Amino acid sequence: MRVQVNQYTSPVLSLKSEDTVNAALFLMQKNDVKRIVIVENNYPVGIVTERDIGKFLEYDKTSRSLDKIKLDEIMSQNLVTISSENDDIAMQSAIRMATFQISSVIVIGNDGKLVGIVTKSDLARNFGNLFGKTYKVKDYMSKRIITCRKSDSLIFALDMLNRNKISRLIVTDNEGKSVGVITYDTFMRNSAFFKAEKSTRDYLLPSIKAKEMKVGDVIGNELLTVESEEDLATAAKLMTKFKVSGIPVVDSQGSLEGIISSSDIVRAYSEVETHFRLIKKDTHFD
Repeated sequence: MRVQVNQYTSPVLSLKSEDTVNAALFLMQKNDVKRIVIVENNYPVGIVTERDIGKFLEYDKTSRSLDKIKLDEIMSQNLVTISSENDDIAMQSAIRMATFQISSVIVIGNDGKLVGIVTKSDLARNFGNLFGKTYKVKDYMSKRIITCRKSDSLIFALDMLNRNKISRLIVTDNEGKSVGVITYDTFMRNSAFFKAEKSTRDYLLPSIKAKEMKVGDVIGNELLTVESEEDLATAAKLMTKFKVSGIPVVDSQGSLEGIISSSDIVRAYSEVETHFRLIKKDTHFD
């Protein structure tokens, strides 16, 4: 049995169901998190993510400002939980995330009250520390890549993210080589919403002139990449170090081959124990 340190994040940032989208966004931005747990008397009753907010606003036909929309309209109530008494919270959470295609698992005590949360970032950190030389990046990377150019508009990039239900676009040059990444986090970091005096629904846009802005206006010149032959644990450590959830994968010549994300790390985490047993010819797999 592997003993893991810091298997989950605690304390957890939380709000109540009657709090607003405005409050949730400010709490996310201030603490650099992607989700807020909704509680009533310390019992978890829902969860709201960045993507939940974006999806809701995409289909909401009202003109309400974000300080008028309560979280009980947006939050997901189908919580997946795990007991804080579980012997291997990280592994069991990875299995739950991979099975239900979710990004977090709520940790509860024996009394059902909120104790912590396991996120993909927690699992990437643990994977990098525990499973070196187990897999290569190419074993789990995705070859489905959606790209854009520096010259594309920010509105186009945001629409591509929403339409394809993804978290990032790889920015490529004319030769198809990766030169950057634009993500929901990029929009959040550059958003004028958090400096504005009024609550605007266009909270992901940098300014009222966003329609004129290009992808190249908000991405940096430095690009984090990993080669497909590298250790998957190395990619997990890079995600942890640079606080990213996805890294472009390149070959030895620097040509784009795919992308490795925290979701891929979670899938590897959920399968690693089974693979270890198979390798050892455990009798359960004869």
